[in-house]
Amino acid sequence: MTEKTGPSAWDAALRLLGVRARSRVEIAQRLAQREFDAATIDEVLARLESAGLIDDDEFAREWAHSRHRHSGRGRLALRRELRTKGVAAETIEEALAQIEPEDERAQAAEIAAKKLASSSLDLDDHADRAKAYRRLAGVLGRRGFPPEMISSVVSDTIRAAR
Repeated sequence: MTEKTGPSAWDAALRLLGVRARSRVEIAQRLAQREFDAATIDEVLARLESAGLIDDDEFAREWAHSRHRHSGRGRLALRRELRTKGVAAETIEEALAQIEPEDERAQAAEIAAKKLASSSLDLDDHADRAKAYRRLAGVLGRRGFPPEMISSVVSDTIRAAR
């Protein structure tokens, strides 16, 4: 197959950005998948950056804020997501610094309380209490909250529900 060049790469990049904000690496990967040549991809990325249409710092901040607030993701999950999107480690850490530990803990507590409320477990029964602990810890772990936070949030949530 022949490699594609020219204005169609610019149009493809704009279409990608029309769906959602993307990192520089994401756009480069998507354009490469569409078989645009490397020189064209570099040119398009430079134009996008100079036009202010891509900015990994802003992308990382917005992604972390949105996914934390609306999807209930903890720092570990956000770090993993941003890394897969090709964002630089330093940029990721700066973006995650905007999330206050108290906010992250409150988010984890809200998720745990909601999950526990939908459960039919008897918290006075030791076996059910242990099962609730495992389930809540699993939910929070999969959402990317740190283990030490999970332990205290789950214990507090179960204690408050009893």
